[in-house]
Amino acid sequence: MSKNDTHETRSSAVSRRRFVQAAGVSGVTAGLAGCADLIGGGGQGGSGRTVTWGFDPVAVQNNGDAIKQSLHDNGLTEDITVEFVPRDQDTGAARSNYNRLLNAGETDPDMFLMDNGWTNIFIQRGQLQNLSEALPDELVNDISENYFTAFTETARDPGSGDLYGVPVFPDFPTMQYRKDLVEDAGYSPESDNWATEPMTWEEWSTIAEDVQDNAGTQYGFTTQWDIYEGTACCTFNEVMSSWGGAYFGGRDNLFGPIGDRPVTVDRPEVISSLNMMRKFVHDENAESQFRSYGGGFTPTNILGWIEEGARTPFAEGNSVFHRNWPYSLALTGRNPDETEDPALGEDLGAMPIPYAVPESEAAQPGTGGTTAALGGWHMTVNPNINNQEDVAEVIRAAMEPDFQLMLLSVQGWLPPRPELFNSSEAQNVDVVGRYMDTLQVAGSNTMARPVTAVWSDQSSNISQQANRAVGQDTSSANAMATLQSALEDTESQ
Repeated sequence: MSKNDTHETRSSAVSRRRFVQAAGVSGVTAGLAGCADLIGGGGQGGSGRTVTWGFDPVAVQNNGDAIKQSLHDNGLTEDITVEFVPRDQDTGAARSNYNRLLNAGETDPDMFLMDNGWTNIFIQRGQLQNLSEALPDELVNDISENYFTAFTETARDPGSGDLYGVPVFPDFPTMQYRKDLVEDAGYSPESDNWATEPMTWEEWSTIAEDVQDNAGTQYGFTTQWDIYEGTACCTFNEVMSSWGGAYFGGRDNLFGPIGDRPVTVDRPEVISSLNMMRKFVHDENAESQFRSYGGGFTPTNILGWIEEGARTPFAEGNSVFHRNWPYSLALTGRNPDETEDPALGEDLGAMPIPYAVPESEAAQPGTGGTTAALGGWHMTVNPNINNQEDVAEVIRAAMEPDFQLMLLSVQGWLPPRPELFNSSEAQNVDVVGRYMDTLQVAGSNTMARPVTAVWSDQSSNISQQANRAVGQDTSSANAMATLQSALEDTESQ
């Protein structure tokens, strides 16, 4: 599996079948960080009353019949048969296969489940059906008015704003913590509304240091900072954005145009975000900027950790705080008496990721405040098919709130509608339901990766330089100067 994909890298470390079995009805399957695993398969597309849908293989294996039945329960006529087409195990191979099929004008499958991290590439290549034109206005308006805005933006043409994908499920991380340990240290997460009111990195860092000292845990904080996609798309992106920094001058430039947007990684706010991480890891006080911050509570191990490497010591009780995706909540929040794997049960708390500057003080537009990286999947449509009306009916059924809640209950796939997070159905889902308030805050404050045709080259440079800076291989300023030059080169190609 490619190390350039955060989701695939993590999935190689832990059995997805074990995730399904461990999570029970909270269902943590293929969407660990918003990217489902894919296995090869074929089908008969464009066949009138049969709609073929390239889909997540674990979902097909474990709940395929239930998902199909729910589509019919939510209005899909019995005259239309849905056939799932499981896709390639490797995300990169799946994307390449879909690119090949679409370039060749193939009509199979009719629909695709596409990672939000690469949907935009297909949009910019003109390979997908324009859904603003193909779907009824009522559905398009429903998406515009009632879905997570930032998530939906990853399914739009960055130039015209037209919709080319319908969100199926988003994915976003939280700051997870040991509720028992912070309470033992004298803090009151419930009365102080930690679950929904973001705190500053400064306040959070003093708490992390204090609770680690009080509890005697090995670490105060574990996260992911390896040289891989997850650092570029997610952990560094979150920290940088929370300081008001951006790769390309702010939210409006996330998806291009390439070569006609500023590169802004050498700015003070980006350098400060890396210096803060150096404080957390090495207790380094860059020019006294972080004298009021806690420090030295994060291990250098993060420089080689991806998701599971960072989660394991936390689940084993050896860290106070941990940054990760919802799959970690479902696994780590299980009752430890009911699983052989390390778990914390109801001692697991969750909060929005801290921030350095509010949005009103951010240097780059659309940044600042609590920031969560964005994962998740959209349903998109093959433009070569001749059964568009049947496909539209499948999409209509899949957009029903009851269908989305069903996916949450059996698959652990978060709904794309913020309002559903407040529902009793969502909050009663085993384990993950306890954290819906925090997940809703995270979902309303996401930052997508800036995916364009050159992102793969850019992300490898980003993760390398971010890793070097936090590892003290060079100064943060020098690392970002090197990155600035590298990104400018890719933008000018």
